[in-house]
Amino acid sequence: MPNVKFSDRYVLNLKPQASRYELREPNSHGNGTLALRVSPNGHKAWQYLYTADGRDRRLTLGTYPQMTVAQAHAALGEAMTARESGRDPGATAVQANIAERKAPTFATLAALYLELHAAARKKDKGDRDARALKRDVLPVLGALKAEAVTRRDVIALLDGIVARGAPIQANRTLALVRKIFNFGISRDILQQNPCYRVEAPADEHQRDRVLSEGEIQALLTNLQTAAMAQECRLALRFQLLTAQRCGEAVAVRWDEIDLAAGWWTIPEKKAKNKLTHRVPLSPQALDVLRQAKALNPDRETVFPSPRGDKPMVETAVARALQLNQGAEKPRWGQDKKPLPPTKYSDCFGIEHFTPHDLRRTAASHMTGMGISRLVVSKLLNHVERGVTAVYDRHSYDKDKREALDAWGRRVAALEAGAERGLMVVGAG
Repeated sequence: MPNVKFSDRYVLNLKPQASRYELREPNSHGNGTLALRVSPNGHKAWQYLYTADGRDRRLTLGTYPQMTVAQAHAALGEAMTARESGRDPGATAVQANIAERKAPTFATLAALYLELHAAARKKDKGDRDARALKRDVLPVLGALKAEAVTRRDVIALLDGIVARGAPIQANRTLALVRKIFNFGISRDILQQNPCYRVEAPADEHQRDRVLSEGEIQALLTNLQTAAMAQECRLALRFQLLTAQRCGEAVAVRWDEIDLAAGWWTIPEKKAKNKLTHRVPLSPQALDVLRQAKALNPDRETVFPSPRGDKPMVETAVARALQLNQGAEKPRWGQDKKPLPPTKYSDCFGIEHFTPHDLRRTAASHMTGMGISRLVVSKLLNHVERGVTAVYDRHSYDKDKREALDAWGRRVAALEAGAERGLMVVGAG
């Protein structure tokens, strides 16, 4: 095999042959040789040839043109330095390859996060994180080694979510991926977080949408014929009447409900502030529950998902509401190619609103009815400070019941007025 002086022009012009061949560069150092192997498919690999423990060794340094001639010489110099210091660069490379193969992928790290962090702290939070990972993150980052994910990879992921028209979801995804990498650092699996200094793709503004009485009438009237499952309609009514969070309302179970006494107890594992929360049920809310029981008498969950005996998810309710306000629903054919989307009509005819706006609407109207902000805060289960707050939680049960009973009567009056074509003023 000939000895040659490598140059980029020379290596670039080398042609593949029927069988693999090798070229070597004369070495004046006496402790190794730079070689280039050219495969029949045109693949060109730089290799360091040396002797260790009386045996000939071969270490691949890189491939051309990804590694230029100058870079190959630099890599050769590093390998020779290691050899001169008594280390075997090939053995070091083998150990590095083994460690790299054993390093967890992002999918493995995410699964560990869900198992030990998200799911352990709050089940619905873990479920929500799992759905977001499956939908947006794992198809892009899942197969990559966690330690190899770069800031550019994260930015590309977020850009893709923004491009499909979901900038706020991109913000949520960034927060989730950042938490997963921080979890990896806390477990000594990783040393750095590629989300560092990555800015949220979209500006967020605190929503202040409150439905007027006329809009509540439009909602209640048109909800009956909206293109969604009956369980979804009932869940939205239940949230409006109880002023609780959408995620808590749609996930309610029958073992949390006392129909006879008229109480709904949200367990601490579901409550956002991780404190058990008692919600009094007005006659109107109890009627919603009885309708739900008649619809699915044998289910453990009040508003079950169509896929098995588990509750609906908050995102499904939000999406159903969004579609009935004129959104488009993507469609794909059997060949997985996009089809013209299904265009839903706006069945409510009012300014856009979300499930969380129903909670804000109920709270705002209750304060407008003269109910104290303190009682409304107790109903909303806002975080309280101080030792006495823990022992003071049940002392407002009577006030909370009076407030939600009054709100239930207001909603019933608005709905009755809508059926008669009237705007109700001063109902209470």
